[in-house]
Amino acid sequence: MTALLPPASRRPASTTGRAAHAAAVRRLQQSYAALPPGSPVRLAKRTSNLFRPRETVAGSGLDVSGLTGVIEVDPGARTADVQGMCTYEDLVDVTLAHGLVPLVVPQLRTITLGGAVTGLGIESTSLRHGLPHESVLEMDVFTGAGEVVTTSPTEHADLFTTFPNSYGSLGYATRLRIELMPVTSHVALRHVRFEETGPLERAIAEITDTGALDGEPVDLLDGTSFEPGHHVLTVGRFVDSDQPGSDYTGAGVYWRSVAERTTDLMTVRDYLWRWDTDWFWCSRAFGAQHPLVRRLWPRRLRRSDTYHRLVGLDQRFGVVDRLDERAGRPARERVVQDVEVPVERLGEFLDWFDEAVGMRPVWLCPLRLRDSVPGTNPWPTYPLEPGRTYVNVGFWGAVPVGPEAPDAPLNRAIEARVAELDGHKSLYSESFYDRETFDRLYDGPHLAAVKQRYDPHDRLTSLYDKAVRRR
Repeated sequence: MTALLPPASRRPASTTGRAAHAAAVRRLQQSYAALPPGSPVRLAKRTSNLFRPRETVAGSGLDVSGLTGVIEVDPGARTADVQGMCTYEDLVDVTLAHGLVPLVVPQLRTITLGGAVTGLGIESTSLRHGLPHESVLEMDVFTGAGEVVTTSPTEHADLFTTFPNSYGSLGYATRLRIELMPVTSHVALRHVRFEETGPLERAIAEITDTGALDGEPVDLLDGTSFEPGHHVLTVGRFVDSDQPGSDYTGAGVYWRSVAERTTDLMTVRDYLWRWDTDWFWCSRAFGAQHPLVRRLWPRRLRRSDTYHRLVGLDQRFGVVDRLDERAGRPARERVVQDVEVPVERLGEFLDWFDEAVGMRPVWLCPLRLRDSVPGTNPWPTYPLEPGRTYVNVGFWGAVPVGPEAPDAPLNRAIEARVAELDGHKSLYSESFYDRETFDRLYDGPHLAAVKQRYDPHDRLTSLYDKAVRRR
């Protein structure tokens, strides 16, 4: 297999080292000790991939500035020790130098490994490898008590299994040992079109059950639903090639190619970040897909964190809302969510979504928990059923709803509909559950018991307060 080195525009692949990591953990502990007794504990970080507003909290946060790198890669064991605040962009640059990548690499470059494990992380390998927390072998967690606790399936297992989907309410990962997998130089893609959701559901089920479609092996699977009657599954295989492959960081736009092409070839690195360049399709809101604007928009700024900062500025100053008001347009509700529904309910959800929300395209990503025994619940706060195939449906935009916009009627309706379909909603964006419903869906009593064990003085904000009360 071909090892892929970082491009010249990026810094060379390197590791942080264990001594530097130990020093960074000490600084983290010192910053904790400097906080006033009884004050809330938060991270001092400038960037985020969360989409839920929260109350502003005065004071300093935990110093995680030295926890942003890769400690060590073991090519023989196919593992890596990684600091919790390391972005997948930096992690992949290091592992690709060994011809390896994490089993699941979320679509956006600046998602951190710790963030994906404690929150949401999913990609086209999730049909085989589940979610990022399932390939964690061992993890150090900085708890609300100010202690670093090493966790694994056999050591502090309650914290290890409850940490996914806890969003910092149980602590912060400082070091994670993860599995890696070998990759080839390129990914060959085939875009398969469907007019009806029934055949779409059956194709997803066939691929997850057999690892193939029409007798052809499938290593990677995601999809795009452009509109009713126009759905595309993108199936991928790892291949070696001496061809350059398609580049969608220039004039081309990846999501448009899905609708226009039947086959494609990309380098592994370009494939991993294919959605990041235009933040799926969301960059069109900033004009970045217009040919003239695209020529003027610096290539180095065609990335999701650029658009995320622009959204943050708009939310801070209310530019779009004021423009809508002046133009007499109805107020818009922001609908930014990822939900998971059982594959056999996908068509039912899409039909309802078209009628109730009317936002397209939407992203489709099949997943199945990895190596889990049906009837068990290995991840209490990420309550997916082992052995069952789900489809993550991602939709990100704003919908005109009028004066009811502040009450979030569409987001509330989505929560209710997903629950009716035996699905699951991620918590990186706004949530509106009452406490009883939230505890039922996310095993609140178990989460509270684990929190009490590792955060006895309640220094960390609870998951319900974070996700729903925006604290």
